[in-house]
Amino acid sequence: MKTTEKVIGTGIGIAALAALGTYFLTGKKGNENREAVRGWMLRMKGEVLEKVEDLKQLDKEDYYRIVDEAAARYERLERVGAEELKRLTQDLKGAWEHVRKELK
Repeated sequence: MKTTEKVIGTGIGIAALAALGTYFLTGKKGNENREAVRGWMLRMKGEVLEKVEDLKQLDKEDYYRIVDEAAARYERLERVGAEELKRLTQDLKGAWEHVRKELK
């Protein structure tokens, strides 16, 4: 991989990270999201962001697949509530349009 490709990939990952962070903490449901944030939620978001950073090209299907894979792992944990996981998964998927706009 060329250095230029690495720099571009890193830039895309940073833009996606910033977009998701901004969306979740200052978006329409910012207050509600900040109150409900729990440790496992932050870890799941972090995992999604790491995988997004690793991709050279990001499209909606890839993004949704990454979110679904992370949700499947967290679904098996006892301390994760089904309703919380469902809401977080929907929120992450709902953030796609915001992330897409930031990547352009």
